Amino acid sequence: MVLLFYSQQITPRLEYIVNLICREILGIDCQITTDKDQFSKYSEPKINYSSLFFDDSFTIVPAGLLFEKGIRKLDMYVPVYKDMHVLFLTDPRSDIPFDLFSASFYMVTRYEEYLDFNEDEHGRFEAGQSIAFENGFLNEPVVNQWAIELSDCLVKMFPGLKIKRNKFRFFPTIDVDEPYAYLHKGMFRNAGAILHSLLLKKDKKEGFQRFKVWIRKMEDPYFTFPLIEKIHDRSHLAPAFFFLTGKRGKFDKNISIKKKAYRNLIKYLSKNYETGIHPSYRSNLRTERLSDEINNLSKVFGKPVQKSRQHFLKLSFPETYRNLIQFGIKEDYTMGYASRTGFRAGIASPFNFYDLEREEETGLKVFPFQVMDGTLKDYLRLYPAEAIQRIHELVEKVKKVNGTFISLWHNTSFDDKGEWKGWRKVYEEMIRLCINE
Repeated sequence: MVLLFYSQQITPRLEYIVNLICREILGIDCQITTDKDQFSKYSEPKINYSSLFFDDSFTIVPAGLLFEKGIRKLDMYVPVYKDMHVLFLTDPRSDIPFDLFSASFYMVTRYEEYLDFNEDEHGRFEAGQSIAFENGFLNEPVVNQWAIELSDCLVKMFPGLKIKRNKFRFFPTIDVDEPYAYLHKGMFRNAGAILHSLLLKKDKKEGFQRFKVWIRKMEDPYFTFPLIEKIHDRSHLAPAFFFLTGKRGKFDKNISIKKKAYRNLIKYLSKNYETGIHPSYRSNLRTERLSDEINNLSKVFGKPVQKSRQHFLKLSFPETYRNLIQFGIKEDYTMGYASRTGFRAGIASPFNFYDLEREEETGLKVFPFQVMDGTLKDYLRLYPAEAIQRIHELVEKVKKVNGTFISLWHNTSFDDKGEWKGWRKVYEEMIRLCINE
């Protein structure tokens, strides 16, 4: 059964968002037409997306955003409808009194991030400036909620319409910023650090720990990969790993990819798990660095690099995604905030990046994440028990809309000592919450 969608004009914006909502989220086969006679005579389920009114059709009056070109400052109003925050109220005679297609387009394209904003210290769009945070729905997958509301209304009007919603999925991901705390960092660097800890910093415990690791009398605290494998194997889960391979700098603390131990680690994990690039902090300013990092990692993989997540979650629209596309990346996992949990694009489903400046849908698939270890501990300053409660709330919201829950952790967070003491339990509890229906 084909859902016929009527609009007085067809634009790239309209085609993009109708495909995302109807086909990808709801699993409805649909066709868009501008032919009024065809639409009027059609006897199967149909949506009228116009200011006209037809008999026997479901009507949503458009707000106009999908028929525009370019980007402009919008006067946004965020009322609540059926316990959902909504955007773009339109004609109250509509079967749904807000334009959910324009609203979804606004959220998933990150329209507001193309406008002027105050960058944080790392040049990022900060969560506190978003319409979602300002209006209290950052922790709600509103796009999925709107889609489900649409499907419920359509099924009520057209009982024969079949909805094929996706099933809930959990996808854990691990960023490898520093695979080792002490090992493989060179004799002089380690010796200097040991002396600094023992003599200057007066931190004898850290100095002795570094020395024991150096002489192989103690495991490196950051080398938690066997533990990570064990945790996921117990639950039959396969995490994805993202490797930082750029040159060392102020915000890039990794060891060189020329180190044999690091290359062997990458080779091993890439054979058993999904893996990708973690572009360095400085690669955002110089695309030749990004090209080199991807090429170097590809040589280690022995295959093209297709997945990516930005280091420090540095994401600028549309430049970051254009650069990734240019160098062959097919999937990006950066869509989320460092300072807050929740749904940066208002959605708990993968979606293709739409370039607003070029007005075109791209082939780059965006996988939004909802929670990061550092967000919970460092930004929100939650205790482990509080972090578990926050994760539980997010997981339940994603399950309710049959979305994809993606977590972002670091190998350094599994040590369960020092500042991360008690946080291994948080991770294990997150897994339990996700795999138990």
